[in-house]
Amino acid sequence: MKRIFLIEDDPKIARLLKEYLERYEYEVTIAERFDNIIKVFQAIDPHLILLDINLPRYDGFYWCRQIRSISNCPIIFISARDSGMDQVMAIENGGDDYITKPFDFDVVQAKIKSIMRRSYGEYAMSSKQADFIDINGFYLHLTAMEAAFREQSVLLTKNEFILLKTFMDQLNNVLSRTYLLEMLWDDENFVDDNTLSVNMTRLRKKLADIGIYDSIQTVRGAGYKMIDTWSGAGQ
Repeated sequence: MKRIFLIEDDPKIARLLKEYLERYEYEVTIAERFDNIIKVFQAIDPHLILLDINLPRYDGFYWCRQIRSISNCPIIFISARDSGMDQVMAIENGGDDYITKPFDFDVVQAKIKSIMRRSYGEYAMSSKQADFIDINGFYLHLTAMEAAFREQSVLLTKNEFILLKTFMDQLNNVLSRTYLLEMLWDDENFVDDNTLSVNMTRLRKKLADIGIYDSIQTVRGAGYKMIDTWSGAGQ
């Protein structure tokens, strides 16, 4: 049974979500205090987190960053804030998806199911068939979700990992935005196209941090492609 950690300070919403998700055989733990989130997270070791933004003392962005410092557990933000900037901030702080209140329970369940499948289902199992991908000294560690080059490494979020693995599996091939959205969310209608742009920007920055520059290129009117810019092979 998959475990969900629900961090929501509205007792009615928390109770309704818990009751609904338990019908789908999820084990849901509701945060009762908001000063020991990390301690509870480590104790229950959830498969997924539903995280509100407006919380007592520290907001959801803060707790997302704290969790990301120790775990790649998928995080879905659920918030009444509906501005594009809040959604961008959620992704930039390490969130995997964003749901705006008031929400449809079926949409919440569909998003959870999609992320669970990507993280722990067939895709995740196929990723574990090898420990890493190596392209001319640039490594993607599949189980640790880290990219490494010349003794430098960077930890990736789930979405960044999926994007990078897709590019490395199809090096030099042009991949459309629609294709990449389907890789990330299965149904592109569930996510703003801008979210893909944010993830691409974050991934490019992380690659630059370890010395991989300009490898993911925008192909105007077509999408993106990745080329080998780090070994001289792509020059």
